[in-house]
Amino acid sequence: MDWAEFAQRMAAMARDLLAQRSVGDTLERITASAIELVEGCDAAGILMLHGTEVRSLAPTDPLVADSDLLQGEAGEGPCFDAVRHGTDEPVFRIADLTTETRWPAYAPRARDLGVGSMMGFLLFTEDEELGALNLYSRRPGAFTEASELAGWLLASHAAVAFSSARTQAQMEQAVATRHVIGEAMGILMGSHRLTEEQSFAVLRRYSQENNLKLREVARRVCEQGGLS
Repeated sequence: MDWAEFAQRMAAMARDLLAQRSVGDTLERITASAIELVEGCDAAGILMLHGTEVRSLAPTDPLVADSDLLQGEAGEGPCFDAVRHGTDEPVFRIADLTTETRWPAYAPRARDLGVGSMMGFLLFTEDEELGALNLYSRRPGAFTEASELAGWLLASHAAVAFSSARTQAQMEQAVATRHVIGEAMGILMGSHRLTEEQSFAVLRRYSQENNLKLREVARRVCEQGGLS
């Protein structure tokens, strides 16, 4: 590993991550960077858990999505465990999946998918856990200690970029929501001679009675000119 060259490429990648326009673009750049920067990596993806439901994000190869799906079905696996156990096990490296005896419901079927060796890195900041960045090779023994260090450095930058992109998206959504609600209130105030407080109460009551999000109710008002 030429660490001087790696440092330059990592710096360029970090700047590139912050320039992405959406959360999805950021995640795709992270997983693509894993293949570019980590020796031995053939494919990469990010796994997230919602309860026991597995979400496979930005996979670079069908192998990744298939492995994530398999872990979700089996309820076990290295990537699954990395996310479930949190910062207690932030990094794992499996040198040879053909000799792996843990995860008996996952490992044999993963070998059938073509997985030879794996690494995983928990994506986390001081405030939140974001899932796990998982790297795959089709060859046993593909990942070395240098590969693990490179992956860990990438994951550290990736977690910050992922968190920043998600926060920005949430802020933009909140602004858009406030805007559409304000527009809907104005329509109701003009058409029914309501005060701001009364118009908001109408939106909220309709939302509760019809089990719809307030933003969806407001959007209907803006499109239809009122509530039917």
